[in-house]
Amino acid sequence: MANSYTYTEAFEELQIIVAEIETGKVNVDELSEKIKRASQLIALCKMKLTATEAEVDKLLAELTEELPQSDSEPPEEE
Repeated sequence: MANSYTYTEAFEELQIIVAEIETGKVNVDELSEKIKRASQLIALCKMKLTATEAEVDKLLAELTEELPQSDSEPPEEE
């Protein structure tokens, strides 16, 4: 499986495989290969989601560190 797949591409291929299996378009001889491919795509999607979550957490932590900390209350609006 190529690492150049985007999350969207992998997810779309996975949806096609699931639809084929659900509608019975996959014969018994192909089923094992379809399941194996689906498993690879799920692993890829999970890896990309985990990496994205880590990156977002890192960026949010950096943003929080950059914001000035204020001990005073914000001014009340009238």
